[in-house]
Amino acid sequence: MTAPDSLPLHALAEDNLAAASPDLLRAMVKTFADALMSAEADALCNAEYGQVSDERVNHRNGYRPREWDTRAGTVELAVPKLRQGSYFPHWLLERRRRAEQALISVVATAYLLGVSTRRVEKLAASLGVTQLSKSQVMAKHLDEQVAAFRNRPLDAGPYAFVWVDALTQKVREGGRIINVHALIAVGVNADGHREILGIDVSTAEDGAGWLAFLRSLTARGLSGVQLVVSDAHTGLVNAIGAVLPGSSWQRCRTHYARNLLCQVPKSAQPWVATLLRTVFEQPDTDAVKAQMRHVLDALEAKFPKATAHLDTAQHELLAFTAFPREIWRQIWSNNPQERLNKEIRRRTDVVGIFPDRTALVRLVGAVLAEQNDEWTEARRYMGLDLLAKARLHPIESENDETALPTELTA
Repeated sequence: MTAPDSLPLHALAEDNLAAASPDLLRAMVKTFADALMSAEADALCNAEYGQVSDERVNHRNGYRPREWDTRAGTVELAVPKLRQGSYFPHWLLERRRRAEQALISVVATAYLLGVSTRRVEKLAASLGVTQLSKSQVMAKHLDEQVAAFRNRPLDAGPYAFVWVDALTQKVREGGRIINVHALIAVGVNADGHREILGIDVSTAEDGAGWLAFLRSLTARGLSGVQLVVSDAHTGLVNAIGAVLPGSSWQRCRTHYARNLLCQVPKSAQPWVATLLRTVFEQPDTDAVKAQMRHVLDALEAKFPKATAHLDTAQHELLAFTAFPREIWRQIWSNNPQERLNKEIRRRTDVVGIFPDRTALVRLVGAVLAEQNDEWTEARRYMGLDLLAKARLHPIESENDETALPTELTA
């Protein structure tokens, strides 16, 4: 039977293979692989199997079974054995690793998409793979990619704006389950795109952890930072001043609003929240500062404790006013980082408790690398004209209370 003129022979073959049963595909893969290995063994013996030849340099010595996991399922291979020396098909199988690389890629991707390890194993079993280990699913294939991503040079600066945050995760250490903190930094590069700058794991959110993390970023090339946006993490402000002199700190307005509402009765919280929002609805810097004074006066009569709290935090809350009005919404809170954190938690919640810190870095690092690729292809987060205007708004002199001191101890 000949193929129709409208359908090339190779396309017809592909259609027939696609419609074939998994058993047929596995049988075809086995036949092809066994034939190739037999031909290679013949070449090493310098004679075909069973052939009498004066030029023969070695002899066959049976076969050893070898399971090979492929996209068509687990194939039982017959690897030729030699009387002298050994034969191993490196081009087909990797020593001490039976899974085909393409299959590992599929399974690892499923894991990153939030599929639990148990479900990943079931997925592999549904493909006919019977002995895929967890280490094959999650370890070497991801570790190399994550290490390259975490250690890459930060050469797309200057990074005028940086958001930092910490995610608490559970890890087993020393026979106990403890909380550790994944420190994550995001910046806007010179091209206006958001970029994942780094990730590290710290035992505590203290000054030493933040100091080491920020220093690792500057060692890789982080520079030109004018504003760091974050929650009021312990020791972070001092670490910013020590590692990024000349930059200022914007306290996340969303996180601060929650802190302020804790200072007033529950019945008054909606009113206080609305009052605070009016500060950020003003059209220019002068109006913002005037409205802040009005809010402090309005709170003073009813809630003096909340007034003192807001008065102390007002300058770090209004650091965004030193920059162009067009980008205020993007830099006055850590909300962009929170959306990223939500996606990370969606993946880490599947795991629950990580077996060690390496496993945590592996998963979170892979998720961040994936997100970074998406941001690279997406539209600019900030226009180049706005970035240029932002660079013309340097943090003002020491009289400006929003500026951080250039020398602080962690």
